[in-house]
Amino acid sequence: MATDNSNMNRIQSAVVASLHEHWRLFLVEGILLVILGILAIMLPQIASVAVEIVIGWLLLISGVIGLVNTFRMHGAPAFGWSLLSAILGIVTGVLLLWWPLTGVVSLTLVLSVFFVLEGVASIMFGLEHKRELSGRWGWMLLSGIIDLFLAGVIFLGLPGTAAWAIGLLVGINMLFGGWALIAMALHARTPLVR
Repeated sequence: MATDNSNMNRIQSAVVASLHEHWRLFLVEGILLVILGILAIMLPQIASVAVEIVIGWLLLISGVIGLVNTFRMHGAPAFGWSLLSAILGIVTGVLLLWWPLTGVVSLTLVLSVFFVLEGVASIMFGLEHKRELSGRWGWMLLSGIIDLFLAGVIFLGLPGTAAWAIGLLVGINMLFGGWALIAMALHARTPLVR
């Protein structure tokens, strides 16, 4: 039992030391997220299109890479499924890039799932930091709760709000996530003394 407590104390000390050592990086990331979040909230239609274009490029690039890898490993099991997956990625990427607003409702629903998962992860992250006594965990908890709230908001205005919802919700997510990182970084400036 004493060994378990000793190991736990070493792990907690390592986490606190790591947070203290890298607090400036967390601060810079938080500030950038706040700035990008404010811009996305101010220009939600542009941010929505930007998110769709990024996703289109990601799908197109991953589809091309998948296609190349599929043909390079043509003897591997499930060749047909790999080929289909690569082609779907390419076609979907091209469609999103060619007509960025066509998939806005579907993308908005996918975004709501992301916010649910992000919210749960942020809540668990905050609770884990509470257990590790690393401070400012409440901000991460609040960020997760807001993510869950935003996921619910998406369904209230569909399909009419889909054109601007992605940009606005991503902006709000970035803003609160950024504030949470800033708060944790500022707290981690000074190491926790036990």
